[in-house]
Amino acid sequence: MSATIFLLTIGMPLATILLVFGIIYAASVMRARIAAQNGEARPQDVLDELAEIKTRLAAIEKILKDVE
Repeated sequence: MSATIFLLTIGMPLATILLVFGIIYAASVMRARIAAQNGEARPQDVLDELAEIKTRLAAIEKILKDVE
C-alpha cells in the first residue's frame, strides 16, 4: 500500500469526525445567537450553553494533543 493511500485512509475519517464536531459547534452558536436576538434566551441559558461548548472544545483539543 502506498503512503498516499494510507494517509488518506487515516486522514479522511479524522477529518470527518472533526467536521461533525465543527458543525455541532456552529449550530449551537447559531441557535444561541438567534435565541438571544429574539429575546427567548435568558442570559444564564446562554452562559450554560457557552460553558458546554468550551468543555467540548477542550475535550477535542486534548484528543488532538494526544494524537500529536
